[in-house]
Amino acid sequence: MANSNKDVQENIEKLQLLEQKTQTLLMQKQNFQSQLIETENALNELETNKGPAYKIVGNIMISAEKDKLKEDLNNRNQVIMLRIKNIEKQENKLKEEATEIQNIVMSDLKKEGK
Repeated sequence: MANSNKDVQENIEKLQLLEQKTQTLLMQKQNFQSQLIETENALNELETNKGPAYKIVGNIMISAEKDKLKEDLNNRNQVIMLRIKNIEKQENKLKEEATEIQNIVMSDLKKEGK
């Protein structure tokens, strides 16, 4: 029984670690989603704005071609969306792993209760 308690405790610690990893991924995902919204807003602004376009580089703002800016923003959107998809895959793997460990813990606890 002592060995079983140790296994249960280790699995609970694994679950806690998985929860922390999931929270970290969630924060990263939210950050990328914010960036995605920003780039989409910038693209919309480029479409509606008839005046000159500017790009911020470091601490300065420089004039830029709209087509080049659109291309850069579209490329950035694609990269961000790939990162979000990758994070979602990692989240799903962590959830599956957590479910497996949770089932093991529940099974072990039921065995101990008998």
